[in-house]
Amino acid sequence: VQLQASGGGLVQPGGSLRLSCAVPGNIFSRNAMHWYRQAPGKQREWVAGINRFGSTSYADSVKGRFTISRDNAKNTVYLQMNSLKPEDTAVYYCRVFGPDDTWGQGTQITVSS
Repeated sequence: VQLQASGGGLVQPGGSLRLSCAVPGNIFSRNAMHWYRQAPGKQREWVAGINRFGSTSYADSVKGRFTISRDNAKNTVYLQMNSLKPEDTAVYYCRVFGPDDTWGQGTQITVSS
């Protein structure tokens, strides 16, 4: 299974970005989806998750700023990131979380002025 996160880039502090991750349909429907990130020199950390029914959860560091969502018609999970901070700089990964556990290729987010 090939997953690729997209939508990364360079943004100023306080700015917004939206990440996307498309998943094959037969996998998307039966799994939760999660986002993780890994900053330089740090371990990969969990950011947010959404189950098959749309229930969401967030790391405290992003709660109130990031929103995870899924479009079941497009088999895509999104991460809307608002009020970005320099400490949000990292490579972001999507993950199929469930019986078809799979990591996607990451996308770089750099928050800098």
